[in-house]
Formats: sequence, C-alpha cells, structure tokens
Amino acid sequence: MAGEPRIIDFSRQYGTAWRDLNLAWIREHWEPELSDYKVLDNPLDEVIKPGGHILLAELDGEIVGTVALLRMDDGGYELAKMSVAESARGRGLGALLGEAAIERARQRGATRVYLESNSVLKPALALYRKLGFKQVSGEASPYSRCNVQMELRFAGPGNNP
Repeated sequence: MAGEPRIIDFSRQYGTAWRDLNLAWIREHWEPELSDYKVLDNPLDEVIKPGGHILLAELDGEIVGTVALLRMDDGGYELAKMSVAESARGRGLGALLGEAAIERARQRGATRVYLESNSVLKPALALYRKLGFKQVSGEASPYSRCNVQMELRFAGPGNNP
C-alpha cells in the first residue's frame, strides 16, 4: 500500500467491506452484539435512510477504513463504527476519517458529535481527544462494551465551543 488514501461516501457495493472491517476490530477485544449486526447488516436502513452518513477510507483501490454518523434526535450525530484495517494502521487513516466525519456533521448543521468507546482502546481515545472530544456522562449505551462517552460541541447558539 503506497498510494494516497481517499475518503469516499458509502454505496451498496461497499457493504461487505463495511461489515467485515467493523467485525474485525470488534472481535479483537469482544464478541459482536445484536446491536452491531443490526447496523452492519443494514447500513442503508439503519444509518443512511434515518439521516446518517457513512464514510470509507480507500487506499490503492481497497476499502481499509470506515466511520458512520448516526443521526440523533437532538440535532447531533453519533460517531460510530470507526475502523481501520490492521494492515493499514499507523498511516493516519483514523484521523482522516474522524476529521471528515466531523466536517460532514458540521456541514449538516449538527450541534454536536457524540461517541461511545471503551477504556481499553487507548489509541482511539487519544485520537478522539486530539480531534477535540471531551469525556461526558450520557444515557446508558446499547453496547455492553462501552464505558466511555465523549462529545464534541460546535460553536453556535446555545452551544459552548
């Protein structure tokens, strides 16, 4: 892999890569849950149609990273299902995906971007902090593995940057 990565929009043809990349990172530490399969098996119905978005990292013609923005009822988006193929890690793809997702949320008028993670994912948490996320306490997660909640608030009426 020697080329420059591109961030592209999800389309149906990338469904298998979306699913496989996410199941791979989840299985590094946990067993996938019903909530995972629901989103991974039905990205159009579960993410895109309700107003969300999926971005992919492509490197040398191969999909090597994913990130989703799940539309939230409060005008924000949840950053979810961020994954980078083990073979492509260390190239800054997580940061590229995160920055692109944050920018997409801004363009869509989001008030905030929220995420859930786990304290064992130290590199991911460091990336989220670098992107401007702060730890918060929120509602209970649908995922048993999540013990960290973070958000990035955008400047604007009623928001503290």
